[in-house]
Amino acid sequence: MTAGLKARLRALVGETGLVDTAADVAGYRGDLALTTQGEIVGVVRPRTTAETAAVVRACAEAGIAMVPRGGGTGLAGGAAPPSDRPAVVVSFERMRAIRSIDPVGDIMIVEAGCTLHDAREAAAAADRQIGLDHGGLSSQIGGNLSTNAGGNNVLRYGMAREQVLGLEAVLADGEVLSQLAPLRKNNAGYDLKQLLLGAEGTLGLITAAALKLRPRPAVRVTACLGLATLDAVLALFTRARSGFGEAVTAFELIPRAGFDLHFSHTGSRREPFPTETPWAVLIEADSASPHFDLAGAMEALSAAAIEDGTVIDGTIAASEAQRQALWTIREGIALAMIETPGSLKNDVAVPVPAIGTFVVRSAAAVAALAPGCRPVPFGHVGDGNIHFNILPPEGMPAAAFKARWADLTQAIETVALGLGGTVSAEHGIGAIKRAALRRMRSTAELDTMRRLKAAFDPQGLLNPGKIL
Repeated sequence: MTAGLKARLRALVGETGLVDTAADVAGYRGDLALTTQGEIVGVVRPRTTAETAAVVRACAEAGIAMVPRGGGTGLAGGAAPPSDRPAVVVSFERMRAIRSIDPVGDIMIVEAGCTLHDAREAAAAADRQIGLDHGGLSSQIGGNLSTNAGGNNVLRYGMAREQVLGLEAVLADGEVLSQLAPLRKNNAGYDLKQLLLGAEGTLGLITAAALKLRPRPAVRVTACLGLATLDAVLALFTRARSGFGEAVTAFELIPRAGFDLHFSHTGSRREPFPTETPWAVLIEADSASPHFDLAGAMEALSAAAIEDGTVIDGTIAASEAQRQALWTIREGIALAMIETPGSLKNDVAVPVPAIGTFVVRSAAAVAALAPGCRPVPFGHVGDGNIHFNILPPEGMPAAAFKARWADLTQAIETVALGLGGTVSAEHGIGAIKRAALRRMRSTAELDTMRRLKAAFDPQGLLNPGKIL
């Protein structure tokens, strides 16, 4: 059966559109969180939505599962093929086009395989920006939308789903759902795109999206300020929102352990300011209007906070190079965590006022389970998404620490849930957080999700084993 399917798929996408040798499919076995060794019939790389629809119809008729794949940068195992059945990986790497940019209506239509980097660059060339920004610039737009990605400026612009005006997707039977009309107001029936956004390819395969554009910033100010406590961090956050209003785009938490990890990973120690402090925040504000004195506002905020003891030390970037140096530290922490053997990544969120309690309780919980482990809690203060990541104890082999991952993760998630939080803030559920989802969601919620899945995908062929 699979031989016949492969021949049909090759006829649909061309000789170079199907990859099926063991060596070639090895790079399509998962993402940064999980790889599997299940049977991959082939990796199909369609060039158009019509080809994608034909591929889906062929797989549906053959009863073969389909696993959509973006840039492979996910952190929840959403791109890992199932281990219990053969599957076709549908990679969107050849669907990279930016179909149109409308600087009057402020809309850009991009295909699923377009990288976040290329989408941002195309918007910038039109003197615009998109509201999605995070360190995974090689990630693809389709993957970002399928996981409802977050990032550094959710505080200002919201999650990925809030950047989408329209969507094009292929449903489980090969039908194309095309809702790319560039309308900011449209109350005509159910908003079907919102069902597909964040569904991780389990309800349909996203092929293109109409994204909101915004004017590029005309003025921007960035500062890194050091503080002694998390209470001080939250106090400064409140003052920053009051002083800057909606202009605050990022308010990122960096612990001392995060600085040390980054400097150790890069082999270069360039502190942002002279005094080492237990905590620091990276604050950025911008405006599309040149008439706002954001630099003056940041200087006033910093000076007042230093004077009353909320802030211990800090620096305000005086150039784009200095701004980039500050962001390199912030993004470098995430990169160092990924590249450190045995490090445990987490993606929970709690209500913003509970951040301090969450960090304290989580630190106590993981210390009881793995004495000597080294927490590195960092991330997005403005939306409560603190990545409570953990390094192994000094000298502990990575494999030994990995054996404790499940217990450590559950302990952190338990703390977050106890504070009214979530087990997944921006990375998705994928394959690795299904049990956590069951702990968080009610029976009624899970049953509703299953009914929705059955209605969209009655054969259960779209990215099986993810979410539910």
